[in-house]
Amino acid sequence: MAVTTGNPGGGQFDFAHSEQAAKSRQDKATALARYIWERGIGGAELLDLTDATRRKLARAADLHPPSTMETWTIVAELLDRKSAWAAEHPGHDGATPQHADEKIMWVKPPITPWT
Repeated sequence: MAVTTGNPGGGQFDFAHSEQAAKSRQDKATALARYIWERGIGGAELLDLTDATRRKLARAADLHPPSTMETWTIVAELLDRKSAWAAEHPGHDGATPQHADEKIMWVKPPITPWT
């Protein structure tokens, strides 16, 4: 739901689609991507998480959870770009997540059935 307000000219102003909202969305997405990258979580894995898990992940990053999927999609794109960069620069210090051991807290591996 877009938040609008009347302005002196008689029109409506849509806060959700203003330049300031876009900048705030990008800033939040960048902060989330940094935190999530350090946990070794990829873009597709992020989007596969439940809404509740994504909200918990944002809170763990000390951020207010995004209210729309649009921000999470930006985060996933940033994670994919970082993964591509890391694959091209494997020797760089920034190419290896520092807290990948925490990934299992967020992304559960598939359960292998007993045979």
